[in-house]
Amino acid sequence: MPSSRDVVFVDGVRTPFGRSGPKGLYAETRADDMVVRVIRELIRRNPNLPPERVDEVAIAATTQIGDQGLTIGRSAAVLAGLPKSVPGYAIDRMCAGAMTAVTSVAGGIAFGAYDVAIAGGVEHMGRHPMGEGVDPNPRFLSEKLVDGSALVMGMTAENLHDRYPEISKERADAYAALSQEKAAKAYADGKIQPDLVPTAIRTAEKGWGLAVQDEAPRPGTTVEALAALKTPFRSHGRVTAGNSSGINDGATGCVVAAADVAEELGLDAKMRLVSYAFAGVDPEVMGVGPIPSTERALRLAGLNISDIGLFEINEAFAVQVLAFLDHFGIDEDKVNPYGGAIAFGHPLASSGVRLMTQLARQFAERPDVRYGITTMCVGMGMGGTVIWENLA
Repeated sequence: MPSSRDVVFVDGVRTPFGRSGPKGLYAETRADDMVVRVIRELIRRNPNLPPERVDEVAIAATTQIGDQGLTIGRSAAVLAGLPKSVPGYAIDRMCAGAMTAVTSVAGGIAFGAYDVAIAGGVEHMGRHPMGEGVDPNPRFLSEKLVDGSALVMGMTAENLHDRYPEISKERADAYAALSQEKAAKAYADGKIQPDLVPTAIRTAEKGWGLAVQDEAPRPGTTVEALAALKTPFRSHGRVTAGNSSGINDGATGCVVAAADVAEELGLDAKMRLVSYAFAGVDPEVMGVGPIPSTERALRLAGLNISDIGLFEINEAFAVQVLAFLDHFGIDEDKVNPYGGAIAFGHPLASSGVRLMTQLARQFAERPDVRYGITTMCVGMGMGGTVIWENLA
């Protein structure tokens, strides 16, 4: 068995992201069917990959009950028509679920346990709101292990504004408006559509339909409109629905493989995994998580932040992105060129692979950029970062 092999990202796709709720795109669509659609599309788009060569299917969900339960990696693999010989499992690291699915199978590939794997995530927040069915241990609060605000993500973002007073509501709103503008331009330029899987949807009222684009973006959003929004987490606060990601439904998936196996099968590898890291922070300021995880990933890779030419950072909240950019002194034009979760939405466990898919597209356009980062903050006080090398 080889001591360690290079791991490459071959291809990534996702369903269009819907708004959660009774009128959202996927209100009457099952979460596992969304994953099935993604797996089938990955196999269809990569005809050189024999389905029996898939060694593992790792699918993340934050709320692992109902149609997101039953070891969703395995159940979706069977439903998607992969050979019964292909195993699968479920993962939970809240927002970084799909990212952890990728790093977990990548570790197995590097070690030699797998050659090819499918990794991704799904979240149907309309059916399964964040925290549904959980029973937090009372010791968290009674023994003051975490601040009471730690379990409400919007309150953790307000706490982050307290920690970084120079990040004003005006700055957060300006960042949010820019994200919407970038997403609208990326759509107009046809950058997003190639990796969207048209997904069958159905409602009792309208019958069958097809989801072909994200439902959440609000093109034309202005800073003035954002300034007028309520601050639900704190009176006279700074966090609004406009400078945060929405509550969304969606699924993502990707093919990762050993570099030599990708070459053997004739698969088009787009980027190489250089290093990854996860880190813990105080849960009440979970938005700072990407800072220590990125520092650790850079250290493991032997790189500096100046070596990184593109960043895909999950926009759970504008303040969290701005804290990251300020800490590292990053030029905003290197960050989320196609827009981010404030526009597209953030179906928790699925978002990590959306970041990777968008980075792979940008790498193809930018052969002058050698390294890129995908990073995100994670509920309960964590951050996750993956460093990629451009194979274009």
